[in-house]
Amino acid sequence: MQYNPHSYQQYAIEYIKTHPIAAVLLDMGLGKTSITLTAIVDLLFDYFEIHKVLVVAPLRVARNTWSAEIAKWEHLQDLKYSIAVGTEADRLTALKAKADMYIINRENLQWLIEKSNLPFDYDMVVIDELSSFKNWQSKRFRAFMKVRPKIKRVVGLTGTPSSNGLMDLFAEFRVLDMGLRLGRLITQFRNNYFKPDRMNGQIVYSYKLLPGAEQRIYDKISDITISMKSTDYLQMPELINSNYLVYLDPEEQDLYDDMKRDLMLPFRDVDDITAANAAALSGKLCQMANGAVYSDTNEIVYIHDKKLDALEDIIEAANSKPILVAYWFRHDLERITERLNKLKVEFTQLNTDKSIQKWNAGKLPIALIHPASAGHGLNLQSGGSTIVWFGMTWSLELYQQTIARLWRQGQIENTVVVQHIVAAGTIDERILRALSDKDNTQSALIDAVKANLQI
Repeated sequence: MQYNPHSYQQYAIEYIKTHPIAAVLLDMGLGKTSITLTAIVDLLFDYFEIHKVLVVAPLRVARNTWSAEIAKWEHLQDLKYSIAVGTEADRLTALKAKADMYIINRENLQWLIEKSNLPFDYDMVVIDELSSFKNWQSKRFRAFMKVRPKIKRVVGLTGTPSSNGLMDLFAEFRVLDMGLRLGRLITQFRNNYFKPDRMNGQIVYSYKLLPGAEQRIYDKISDITISMKSTDYLQMPELINSNYLVYLDPEEQDLYDDMKRDLMLPFRDVDDITAANAAALSGKLCQMANGAVYSDTNEIVYIHDKKLDALEDIIEAANSKPILVAYWFRHDLERITERLNKLKVEFTQLNTDKSIQKWNAGKLPIALIHPASAGHGLNLQSGGSTIVWFGMTWSLELYQQTIARLWRQGQIENTVVVQHIVAAGTIDERILRALSDKDNTQSALIDAVKANLQI
């Protein structure tokens, strides 16, 4: 196909070409892969500024998305690429092949740098999903920082730069500029922009921004950051959010409240259910809100079927319209599967290329997906326009990315419906509020550095 970029795409292409360090915060569906590839081709073959490019991406994106985009556009046909995924032998073969661009999944970046025994001689690195480098203690972050001074150009791509708050930006921008803007040390960043919030003695559990710190952070990174929202540049379908409330019976609510208060539930027929700390308690309460919970010996203890009944009602009301169901726990999947089999409804998990193709062909009335595998670069908009959250996630990034599988460019329906099955009086309600609060923070960041298209 002939590539005729929109004005915002041309702006982003030029931005990457003119900024050796670039944080490109492109909302889902804006074509960040084709934008970046076009800039790479120009820098390789027209400007001769780079000679060897490394793309670091989530596994499915590394394996499929970048190569599919190259095959799609006529102007990219001269670009030679090699995909380094799979076994160590496969990766070595791919990395030794003659190419302009090498694509590797982020899980193997540390291996490439520290164990492959290959020279790290890439003069441009593209990090597809910069948010996967938000942990400054992770092995991939530490490994990359060893070679960062060698790299001439770095591009960070993401639509969710601060899914857990602005603290995420420290590691993400240090990957880009080696700490020039936000500091080289996490303690320096915290002291400059944050103050302790929740504490227990000397132990700090959370931080909050100092007055005026948010704008100071935006100002610091504005010279290397461009952001765009899909709603500003695309005719996106209307996004409709709704909550389907279910109510626990008194005895079921008592079990939930006991667990919340005592951090344990004793049972006669199975081992007790206990939570050692607040994080474990959160997980147990999420499970109970969904209808079942794991005991201390990993047995499934059934609490209620309220969410299964709600899902059944939603499926019936959809009247054969395709539904994507997001689940979180393994026992959620097992119980949903059992109910759908009982209803004699055709369904499958979206965990293989074949199942994804079947969904996109419109041959599946129900598809089950885990948010962690609904990841970046996965296109599901051809198969349906309704997503039902059976169980919630605390992760704003996973939440937004899962919704963006349907709510994106190419969706033929006028509306995309996101329905949350929410157990009233449980942690579900708190999770929804937390996701909303985090989105406010992230939206403020994106708005602060939004591109001003003057081309």
